Amino acid sequence: MTNMTPASPTPAAKPKPRPRPQVMKLTEAAAQRITELTKRADSEIVGLRVGIKNGGCAGQSYTVEYAHEVRPTDEVVEDRGVKILVEPKAVLFLLGTEMDYKADKMQAQFIFNNPNQVSACGCGESVQLTAAKV
Repeated sequence: MTNMTPASPTPAAKPKPRPRPQVMKLTEAAAQRITELTKRADSEIVGLRVGIKNGGCAGQSYTVEYAHEVRPTDEVVEDRGVKILVEPKAVLFLLGTEMDYKADKMQAQFIFNNPNQVSACGCGESVQLTAAKV
């Protein structure tokens, strides 16, 4: 008589999770400026926190501030030897953004080259963003 026991089922292979896209990347100029700011800070900081807030002519504006700690909900971006912490509500609006730094005779500022930016106001202080399509 033959053995009629059913073959044990093989466990289904778990699909590999899709790699998470890097929220932001930095230019060399931005990384150098962040390094300078980190060294000059009055207290110890872990990096810069980037986010967006509502307001301005076009409806939203970027925020950049010192980060003294990594919050559990922060998206941590490490690029070119520096750390950027992205606020959770800003992640979908900043996906694919390149952060640059420009300085000239009249001003110095971080520039956000954001593919999710729909428009900007004339004064350059605010933008209109849409969520990234993922």
